[in-house]
Amino acid sequence: MQAVILAGGKGTRLRSRLGDLPKPMVDIGGKPLLQWQVELLSAQGCRRILVLLGYKPEAITGYFGDGRKYGVAIDYAIEQSPLGSAGAVLAALDKLEDQFLVLYGDTALNVDINRLLQAHSASGADATLFVHPNDHPHDSDLVETTATGRIKAFHPYPHPSGSFYANLVNAALYVMEKRALRPWKELPAPIDFARNLFPLMLEAGHDLYAYRSREYIKDAGTPERCERIETDLRSGRIANSSLATPAAAVFLDRDGTINEEVGRISDPACLRLLPDASAAIRRLNHAGYPVVVVSNQPVIARGDCTEQALREITNKMETLLGESGAYVDAVYYCPHHPDKGFEGERPELKFACSCRKPQIGLIEAASREMNLDIAASWLIGDSDTDIEAAKNAGMRSILVETGLAGRRGPGGGCTPDRRFASLSEAVDSLLGSRVDL
Repeated sequence: MQAVILAGGKGTRLRSRLGDLPKPMVDIGGKPLLQWQVELLSAQGCRRILVLLGYKPEAITGYFGDGRKYGVAIDYAIEQSPLGSAGAVLAALDKLEDQFLVLYGDTALNVDINRLLQAHSASGADATLFVHPNDHPHDSDLVETTATGRIKAFHPYPHPSGSFYANLVNAALYVMEKRALRPWKELPAPIDFARNLFPLMLEAGHDLYAYRSREYIKDAGTPERCERIETDLRSGRIANSSLATPAAAVFLDRDGTINEEVGRISDPACLRLLPDASAAIRRLNHAGYPVVVVSNQPVIARGDCTEQALREITNKMETLLGESGAYVDAVYYCPHHPDKGFEGERPELKFACSCRKPQIGLIEAASREMNLDIAASWLIGDSDTDIEAAKNAGMRSILVETGLAGRRGPGGGCTPDRRFASLSEAVDSLLGSRVDL
């Protein structure tokens, strides 16, 4: 696999850390950020790297040379004027292999590259974009996908007032097919991937796939972001973030735990977050634990709500959390219901399934797709059903006294490991005894 690193940036906002060096040479933990990237690629078996240069190219070529000391072969291409991210790649098209990886030289990351490549190959897409939630979706370029992960729209910042989009951010890591770029080679530069080329490709009928992952990838474009990355480096958060490493997670029920319990929600207007939910989830984000929502949504089987309406409800939840700097890593829901014979129901969804809590299908799916350590994880919910699901899955549980406070579900005599008045108190307890996580 060939990797292409966009390393032409000047880094004006990083002058206090960079001096007069190119942006990818910013020091992170005692060595240039670009070196972290080269070493990550080398460790995962990538042996050919093309570095696209612009500002002060000699600072990078002089430092890395031909790459042999890192176990790779590095080649370079230098732009004479700013071409933009896509423009730089298109200009170097003749140097590219049939399939290649694109990284931005100002991102810190720890990603299982081989797993990303496998997902791209399985998708059959023209390009695969690494996407993830972040703590500032309101000022990020967002991606909209189908239920199967195909990209259907891009929503650049700024977003229209009152809009609710999924917190799904283009993280600037791509797997691309060279054949898909050939028709665009003569586009006038400068041209950017996210703002220009990808929307054009989508409009022309190209197949773009969104690879969603909990793995670590952050832009190092400001001194404050660099400091945050160095904090994550020292804490071990970056080292432990790859999907190659099983992670302890916090599973959350939705209704009555994150948002107010108001009966079956079938309209986004009915969703209101509990007062402490955003702050509690933000603390889990900062502590580095994946946050996974697992929710029974029988409104689908009952015919009260379509899948699209449920996506809009979820989008509102993610938007409201994002306004307070919080996010969930993934949402899994069960659309089924076992009881039949009601007007307006969807018969094809009326059966006893393996995903409706207290069954553990949702938890198993999250564990498989996100590589989670279930035995080291917790489930927090407001009903006996949640507590029984945790027991069935072999994880520990917390009952919160918001919502139904344990008044619903078969229960089966299950006793939670802990019980607190709110999600905030539950999170305080977990983070205060991190050895248990």
